[in-house]
Amino acid sequence: MKAGQFIHASSLLDDSIFEDAVIFLTEHNAKGAMGFIINRPFPRGLTELEEFKRGIPFPLYEGGPVDQEHLFFVHQRPDLIPGGTPVIEKVYYGGDFKSAVAHINQRNLTSRDIKIFIGYCGWDQGELEAEVAEGSWTVTDTGEIFN
Repeated sequence: MKAGQFIHASSLLDDSIFEDAVIFLTEHNAKGAMGFIINRPFPRGLTELEEFKRGIPFPLYEGGPVDQEHLFFVHQRPDLIPGGTPVIEKVYYGGDFKSAVAHINQRNLTSRDIKIFIGYCGWDQGELEAEVAEGSWTVTDTGEIFN
């Protein structure tokens, strides 16, 4: 497995937090793996969070069960958002969040450019590989992050 791949939950994960989840992996290395559930809209938008209430409405996604106190994002606009880490061609993880929010509010970025998550999914070394081996996840190289 590698960063930039998608994992799809199998029926073994039904009745769990990962039921029907599609996760985009942003990191996979000797320490483990990190990714975001890309197909689960969060019930509130960005402007419903106190810190961003003066902005324009923008969707949030439930990225995963880890660290739901923070926002994370992936994007495809390094020209507008400096400091992102390349994941695959034209997709970046993180960067200058203040710049991202400013460009969202100026309508320079849309949901086709950036996806913001509350929380993330994380696995320690070998955990994700074990879950794939037991049949909990199917790994693919193709998928659509931005809709």
